[in-house]
Amino acid sequence: MSQAVGVSELLAAARAAPGFMPDDEGRALYEAARSVAVPGPLLEVGSWMGKSALYLAAAARETGRQVVTVDHHRGSEEHQPGWEYHDPSLVDPAVGRVDTLPHFRRTIADAGAEDVVIAVVTRSETLAPLWSTPLALLFLDGSHTEESARRDQDAWVATLAVGGTLAIHDVFPDPADGGQAPYGVYRRVVGSGDFQELPGTGSLRLLRRLR
Repeated sequence: MSQAVGVSELLAAARAAPGFMPDDEGRALYEAARSVAVPGPLLEVGSWMGKSALYLAAAARETGRQVVTVDHHRGSEEHQPGWEYHDPSLVDPAVGRVDTLPHFRRTIADAGAEDVVIAVVTRSETLAPLWSTPLALLFLDGSHTEESARRDQDAWVATLAVGGTLAIHDVFPDPADGGQAPYGVYRRVVGSGDFQELPGTGSLRLLRRLR
């Protein structure tokens, strides 16, 4: 597809892409990214096969920003053999490990978003100490264990510009609905007093950094 593909086409591609984000939450992420008032790139932690990256890409296309995605592309704990979301077709037989990077690249390329999406293939905590550009939007959607979710919070929230937007996915106050690690991140961020909560959608929580 042409690199000139428009916002509506990117949103349609996001809806059709493989992944776990409902369209109403994806549209809310897009709206949050397109409306953020401070300069800077959009960065997501945890990309899977690129669905949420396309919602962010639509906002980036509209506002002249870039999207940076950070993922080791070896899958989270729940994607490993014997776990709930394991898909054997995603295992690279040469190394015997999950590898979602080829699928991610195909998703971004097929949507015509390669000019606005920059993929960094590493662990989130490896990149964070090297990062110096204040972020306009930070989207946390990485591994959902308590340890890794806290690690992503500690590594990246400080890089968000004042006035920037923090988006946290899979926030479930009721343990019966889902894991509690992202909810813990959300509670800690709200409790810091440094953020103002914005209207969210479904399991997506949005907050603006005040200081």
